[in-house]
Amino acid sequence: MSGKMRFSMYRKLHDLFVSNKKESTRCMTSVLVLASMTVVGVLLAIAVLERPQASSPNHNVSMDQCRMVLVESIPQHVQYKANVTFGVPLEKAWKELLSVATENLEVVSFYWTLTGQDIKINSSSDRAGREILAQLQSLPSRNVSVRVVTSLPSLNTNSTDLKILQEKGVHVRKVNFGRLTNGVLHSKFWIVDRQHVFIGSANMDWRALSQVKELGMVVYNCSSLATDLYKIFLSYWMMGESNSSVPESWPPIFDTDINKEHPLLVKDLNAALCKNTFVIIICIKGSPPSFCPESRTKDLEAIVSIMSEAQHFIDVAVMDYSPTVRFQHPKRYWPMIDNAIRAAAFERRVKVRMLISCSPNSFPGMLPFLQSLASLNRVIDHISIQIKFYVLPVGNETHIPFSRVNHNKYMVTDKVAYIGTSNWDGDYFVSTAGVGLVISQHAPHSIWKKEAVQAQLQMVFNRDWYSEYAVNLNDLGHHPDCALAP
Repeated sequence: MSGKMRFSMYRKLHDLFVSNKKESTRCMTSVLVLASMTVVGVLLAIAVLERPQASSPNHNVSMDQCRMVLVESIPQHVQYKANVTFGVPLEKAWKELLSVATENLEVVSFYWTLTGQDIKINSSSDRAGREILAQLQSLPSRNVSVRVVTSLPSLNTNSTDLKILQEKGVHVRKVNFGRLTNGVLHSKFWIVDRQHVFIGSANMDWRALSQVKELGMVVYNCSSLATDLYKIFLSYWMMGESNSSVPESWPPIFDTDINKEHPLLVKDLNAALCKNTFVIIICIKGSPPSFCPESRTKDLEAIVSIMSEAQHFIDVAVMDYSPTVRFQHPKRYWPMIDNAIRAAAFERRVKVRMLISCSPNSFPGMLPFLQSLASLNRVIDHISIQIKFYVLPVGNETHIPFSRVNHNKYMVTDKVAYIGTSNWDGDYFVSTAGVGLVISQHAPHSIWKKEAVQAQLQMVFNRDWYSEYAVNLNDLGHHPDCALAP
């Protein structure tokens, strides 16, 4: 692209992103801290844990009335006891977002497999995926502009979904992260009409709707969040051009004045929370520095700082956990998150619970590191690190690859709720793209325990922790549906 063309594009982008800051109201304020874009790891995370004052010059104020909805998918044949908490079904949330789209839709997904046929599998459980694909196909005929970004390399490089969508007028770009960063694009998010956002663990995969346990968040009517997230999408879109390369310095159009030091305050749509002065704090962070404007911060720093701010508990649910960089050569030890967990438990006596997924495809090498963490658990010393594996029964679904797994990637503490797209291996913070959402809400306890996202997420964690599918590390043995063996 010529310098003149590039300048013209940046000018158009600048015009698109210009917006005025609005003054705060006396109603309940939510804080959205949007702080980062990255090819290796974009993370929406908490930057400030103390309740800010709306009049502070260090805060960006918006009149957005954001509504946040926890969403998840529970695989077929998985049953829980009565009176437990569930998020809104992911299938329902996706279909609603597609139905309300009127102008544009941007989707980022590691890979696309919305039909069983795409992977030569005949299964009636792909119904929801086929229906989602049909809705997507219809959008261009409704004059909705649809753009899709996916990864090279990918689990399904020759997706028939994308070919079908392109024939219907959907614009598709495949970003060669293998060449750019020696990683993959692992982000999973939607932006609808620059107003609504989905962020979560689910790829555009029929199995994510019926065979895999997923968790995410839909944020409605939040143009401030959507507009900033759109900058991240745009960075991926540009990197999907032929012969693209990561710039030494990102153009100013990708900068943001919304970051850790300057959080964005928005109104919360929930009136009950409004009159109880709830506060929500969200920010986008990213790494490596070479892929972030100076105005944006790092995702790893966010996760570590969340742990360092926890006072009472840290609950973690991720598919994989390994303090190593294992997809690059030579492999190396990568203890940043591991050290933060140990410091929280040992130095501040924070209670840590980790729920790690185990399936026939799990990485056996993570077991020694988890055993090392669990060995610190000593009641007499008031050090609490408990570890369980979440094992889904495979049953009669052995013919469906990469299914029957808890794909969640989230953390909840007494201060924040974090919902992400990255597994907790070093590679995801060194060479792989990801997004995540973290929310911190404050309110009287009677309201907090029912309405706060942190409280909802902890109830989901407790539901899984005490379910029949959670197996203590020391009780795992040679489980037929788990690749790990002590």
